Amino acid sequence: MDIRQARFIMSNTDVAKCPAPDKPEYAFIGRSNVGKSSLINMLVNQKSLAKISGRPGKTQLINHFIINELWYLVDLPGYGYAKVSKTERKKFENFIRSYVLKRENLYCLFVLIDIRHEPQMIDLEFIEWLGMNQIPFVLVFTKADKLKQNEIEENIEKYIQKLLETWEEVPTWFITSAEKGFGRDEILDFIENVNQTNL
Repeated sequence: MDIRQARFIMSNTDVAKCPAPDKPEYAFIGRSNVGKSSLINMLVNQKSLAKISGRPGKTQLINHFIINELWYLVDLPGYGYAKVSKTERKKFENFIRSYVLKRENLYCLFVLIDIRHEPQMIDLEFIEWLGMNQIPFVLVFTKADKLKQNEIEENIEKYIQKLLETWEEVPTWFITSAEKGFGRDEILDFIENVNQTNL
């Protein structure tokens, strides 16, 4: 897929105020500091479409971008960030869950996971919740440039084994690096294939 245009449309916290659900939508979510904004910018080949911050938890809204005037890319707030109040965290969780459950044109949710870490309970619980609610999703392992190839393989194998404790088969997954551009073509090809399948 050739990204010719990517532009910001709107931000809000209310799924009812999102753009009309008349185009395919792909949302990106993950724990705070997983490299979500960097990955989105790498995918659309722009340096600052999604705002990058050194401070985790910066994204606090549902951010809609339109790609090639054909589909929406959505930047969702990170989950599990401890340095906001419990009330704030609950508020984020509520509108994220509301968006994921109610957004009728959400074709796929990209769940970002930092490949450098052991499987984290917060990610596993979120993945389990998606499965229980039959939300289509894929896994995106980020920051692959920080590890050697054998470490990447070991960490993914740990994740696969953990998921197979409760899943009959492992969801589709991608390995990415925003720094090096790994995984860009694979993710964009996946989105293009889903779009074509649902025409």
